Amino acid sequence: MENRGIAKYKIYTILALLLMTIGFTIPVLGFHGMMGKIKQGEALPSYVYPLWNTYTSFHYKNHMVPKEVAGDLKKMIERRAEIGVPSLPVWSVSLEAPNYPKSAFPNGIPVYFHVDGYSGDVHEMNTINHYIGMYPMEHGGNLERSLVPYYLLLATLMMLAFLYYDGRGNSLLMVLPIIAPALFLSIFAGWLYWYGHNMQEWGAFKIKPFMPTVFGDGKVAQFTTHSYPSFGFWVMVVMSALSILALFSKRQHLRQNSPEAK
Repeated sequence: MENRGIAKYKIYTILALLLMTIGFTIPVLGFHGMMGKIKQGEALPSYVYPLWNTYTSFHYKNHMVPKEVAGDLKKMIERRAEIGVPSLPVWSVSLEAPNYPKSAFPNGIPVYFHVDGYSGDVHEMNTINHYIGMYPMEHGGNLERSLVPYYLLLATLMMLAFLYYDGRGNSLLMVLPIIAPALFLSIFAGWLYWYGHNMQEWGAFKIKPFMPTVFGDGKVAQFTTHSYPSFGFWVMVVMSALSILALFSKRQHLRQNSPEAK
């Protein structure tokens, strides 16, 4: 007998879709191309300001930027402050060094990696990277970041199709949200390896090629690094888990409602 009410796989899929849409799709697509406009001094669409202000209200704020400025994109632009992307931060990396005392830098030098860019004290981190001969953060991952909006759009369309398509290969429609955490980590680790093995001669402090810490605490010269998931990564993990549940739940649903089972 066919179950009444909404099928479980649809609930799992809708929840995963909501997490992806709210956490990533809306801020990524809404802010897409805005960094270039800000740098060029061009006017931004009116919707960008409340979008950025809302999403960054729970992001890290540089303690050297006044609170009344840090949460207002218009004021940040007027002040020419460092502006990060509004999507959920996925990974957090902070650095401590003797020349950055706790009294002045209580969080060390924190930067946050997003699927479409960076936030945090990126300029300060780039200064330190230059000191040891490492490329600026913006040098890597440009292709991957440019593909993110299309990845999210395609994943959205595939998840919507999964809700209604029951034919062969329907499970493949959930591949993109399922692999998202592993894909991010592999790209993140790959670029860390590239940065650590492509040191340049301009560095005032020479160090041998190394693998920067992906997860946990590490040591580079006199610097201590801390690299851990941020809350965006856990949103991504839950989204992936819900997508897996949706996949297996749909298989069970189709078996139970097949002509042979009736």
